[in-house]
Amino acid sequence: MKVLFQSKDTVRGRALFLGQRLDLKALEKTDYLATPPLVVSAGEQGCAVLFRYGAVVLYGLSPVEEASFLTYLKPLVIEPVSSPETEEVVLKQDEAGAGRVENGTIWLQSFSIECLQIVADVLAKSVVLAQYEVGTSKIFDQIEPFAESLQRTTKDERWAKEILRQLGTTISIQHKIVGRVEIVDKPDLLWDAPDLERIYLRLENEYEIRERHLALERKLGLISNTAETVLDLLQHNTTLRVEWYVVILIVVEILLSIYDVFLQT
Repeated sequence: MKVLFQSKDTVRGRALFLGQRLDLKALEKTDYLATPPLVVSAGEQGCAVLFRYGAVVLYGLSPVEEASFLTYLKPLVIEPVSSPETEEVVLKQDEAGAGRVENGTIWLQSFSIECLQIVADVLAKSVVLAQYEVGTSKIFDQIEPFAESLQRTTKDERWAKEILRQLGTTISIQHKIVGRVEIVDKPDLLWDAPDLERIYLRLENEYEIRERHLALERKLGLISNTAETVLDLLQHNTTLRVEWYVVILIVVEILLSIYDVFLQT
């Protein structure tokens, strides 16, 4: 295992969710420290762990070095977010207490690249969840008035376009957290380094990755059900109205026929 930061016993890390995707093809053709996930040198002595789903974790960078590296990454960010979610952590080297997590501090046996990748995997998933938790809360706030309005009327068709838009956003979030990020899946790195699984599980538990994922899934499911219910009601009202139009046309035709018969008589 290659070890970084050999002259340090404390390293600061920072995770950011920059956008919907990172185009890493160019970086994968340059000199890198490890992959996957992709680890590259950053700053004078630091490094960065990059994930295709839009997250990056920086280790050992000064504020100036961090700003410079993020500027370098900007052309690679697809659909950047205006207010990136962040997560900060302090890594400390301690063989006896390896795996302990307390108040934003993580103790590791060493600053090996594999250890840094495992920590980065959990931090990246945490900021992704935070980003989508905020987005889901906004959808909740927008969809709540529709649900309340169902108690009064189901005939306001102005809801339809907004409901469809929110339903599309919900499906998009579900696709990203399941398809791209694979929130609840263990990193492939653990197949080659099974001794790090204990640290990964403790970090996953500390940051409540599975619990937050389940809560997010429940919220998204509730939003989808609400949207589908409203759309079904609107469709029912539209169908009912069309049926009334047909009935009215039939009645008018019968009346015209009777009137025509009356004139002939």
